[in-house]
Amino acid sequence: MLMQTESTQHSFPLGMAGEFEKVKIVSIHGGKVLTKRLASMGLVEDTEIQVLQKEHNSGVVVLCGETRLALGMGMAHKILVVPGQ
Repeated sequence: MLMQTESTQHSFPLGMAGEFEKVKIVSIHGGKVLTKRLASMGLVEDTEIQVLQKEHNSGVVVLCGETRLALGMGMAHKILVVPGQ
C-alpha cells in the first residue's frame, strides 16, 4: 500500500496556483527527462517559488530565487505544490 505524506495529500498542480501566490514544490510527476530539465532550472523538491503571471491554457511565469522561468501548462501540471509561507 502506498502511503502519502501529509504535504502531498494537500498538494495541487502548479498550474492551479493563482497569480502572485507563493508555493513550495513537494513532488514532480514526470519522467527522467522532465525531472532532469526542471532540476537544471532549479525546480526541485522543497524549492519555494512564486507565480508571477498565469495565462489560461498557455503557461505560467514563476520566480525561482532571482530567476524568472516560463513553463508550459503541461509541465506546470506535473509539478505538485503546497501553499508557501
